[in-house]
Parts: sequence; C-alpha cells; structure tokens
Amino acid sequence: MADMVVVADAGMLSSSNLKALDEANVRFIVGSRQTKAPADLASHFRWHGDAFTDGQIIDTITPRHAGATSENDTHLRDEPVWAPQTHPKSWRAVWAYSSKRSARDNKTLTAQENRARAVVAGERPARKPRFVMIKGDAAVLNEKDLARARSLVGLKGYVTNIPADVMPASEVIASYHDLWRVEQSFRMSKSDLRARPIFHHERDAIEAHLTVVVTALAVARHLQELTGLSLKKIIRALRPLQEITVSIAGHEHLAADPLTPAAKHILKSTAHPQEK
Repeated sequence: MADMVVVADAGMLSSSNLKALDEANVRFIVGSRQTKAPADLASHFRWHGDAFTDGQIIDTITPRHAGATSENDTHLRDEPVWAPQTHPKSWRAVWAYSSKRSARDNKTLTAQENRARAVVAGERPARKPRFVMIKGDAAVLNEKDLARARSLVGLKGYVTNIPADVMPASEVIASYHDLWRVEQSFRMSKSDLRARPIFHHERDAIEAHLTVVVTALAVARHLQELTGLSLKKIIRALRPLQEITVSIAGHEHLAADPLTPAAKHILKSTAHPQEK
C-alpha cells in the first residue's frame, strides 16, 4: 500500500481521515485551507513579511490537529524539513504562490468587500455576508479579517505525509493538480459509461457492475492516450460501424460498413507496432 497515493481536495482534510490513511500506510496529498497559511507560514511572515514572488514554493510543516501548537520554531529562519520521526505532531505542508491566483483572489475579495459595505450601509438586505460583523444592533465591516484575507491572496496549500526526499515540493503540487483527471473520470463514468442508475441489490451484482464500469474507464483512458481523441469522438466514430456475416446458397459473405477517416485513425493508433 505504500506505493498508493490518495489525492483529494480540502473536503477530505480532517485529522481523523489523514490519521487513518497514514496508519494504513497510504500516502496522501490533500488541499489545505487558506486560513491555515498564517500559522503554517509564521516563520516566513516573521523573516520575510507577506511578500511573495510568482511561483514561489515554501516547504514547511502544519499541525496534525486543529488548534494544536505548531512544532515550527519561528525563531529559526529556515523552514523545518518534515519527517515523521522529528515532527510526530505535524504533517508536511507545501505552500505555493501564483500571481495569476492572486489576481483572481483579489477580484473575489473585492466583490465580497463591496457586498459587505453595501450591507453595512443598508443598501442590501441584512443577510450577513463575509467580512460583516455585528456590534450591538449595527453591522460593521470587519477590517481585520479583510486585511488578513488580502495578505493571503495567491497562496495555495497542500498537506502530505510524503517526505521531501521521496517527492519534491514541485512534484507534490503537480500530483495534486492532476486531480482534475480523477474528477473528469467520475463524470465520464456517470455519463459516457453510464455507471448510473444501478438497479442491482446484491453486493456481488453491484461489485460486478462497478468492475465493468471501471474496466471500461481504463480502456477508455487508454484509447484517449493512444488516439489523442476524446471518448465522445471515439464512440461517435466507432458506434455506426457494423459487421455481419450472411450465408447465401451455403456460402458465407462478410458485409461491413466502410471505415471512415476517423475510424481508420483510431485503428491505426491502437494497432500493434508491427501491424502499423
């Protein structure tokens, strides 16, 4: 199981989930929430302020449990190098800064600030948006939280139990960003491969159904890699093709639809090298 790596978004970032994966000897890479950045990057903020360069990566540690005291000594300029033996109460945390993400985050924050100011001014319904707090009977802008959010724009965090000597920080980030392929596969399995609806009730039948779907997904992914075509285009090209054997006066005749250029491309791409 040590060769398996579970990649998931921040929704899986609970201490119990990560502990269970680690105890099962399964490696993981999960997204971190931006609110964890001030604690994880306390050393960076102390020694370098809140300035970041595009593409900057900081490899550090994060507490395993919410509210736990960090094992990171902010008196040291260098970030700690995570290892399970030296940091038993922490996970490895990788933080990356992107100027493109910063522009996107700032745009989102500006829209949220405008909504908050409109509520404070009484121009919008009193439903409490982000950055609005209630003092007495009045709604006021939470300037402190807004400033903190502004200082964290452009940052994205990743939590893992894979040591740096096994997987460098850039590879951790790249592996996480491949998560879209998994999400795309789930959409494919539900649509093109028709994993749903499932009308079975017995466990063996359900497992057999899903085994066929996952096998079809593997075949589909393989075909996509070989042909460079999407699954929809492959299905559209191959579905109309039919072949039938007709027996006439004791003689068998093969009748087949002519191959389209797209079908020929698929067959050529998937043929054995000696057959091409």
